[in-house]
Amino acid sequence: MASSMQFELLAPDRRLAQCEASQVELPGTEGDFTVLPNHMPLVSSLRPGIVRVRDSRDENSEFVVTGGYVEISADAAIVLAEQAVERAHVTREMLEQVIESAEREAEGLEGPEKDLADKYLSDMAALERAIGTQA
Repeated sequence: MASSMQFELLAPDRRLAQCEASQVELPGTEGDFTVLPNHMPLVSSLRPGIVRVRDSRDENSEFVVTGGYVEISADAAIVLAEQAVERAHVTREMLEQVIESAEREAEGLEGPEKDLADKYLSDMAALERAIGTQA
């Protein structure tokens, strides 16, 4: 049984991470989940949250994502993020900009679209609390 898998985190403008990982924790839209080597293949959407990676040397890295997708196979986990930043580099201003943009986009929506926008805003508020950038 393999003890590591390839991990990649890609944002639209750059690759944020690429390493051999022993574990990846992801904020799935249906709930958080952990991926280990030899995981069954799947594709999942991601909600705003923190991606945690333990590399093959047992060092941990954390990245904040605003959503996206992950493709998992037995030997890889590839995250395609809408936006992503290393957690250490996230500022309150960055999150406020994303939240303000989402609030503007939610104005005037109704029905299921409004429900999705409200869920996204709720997830962003929870992310803000989780990383401690809230006033």
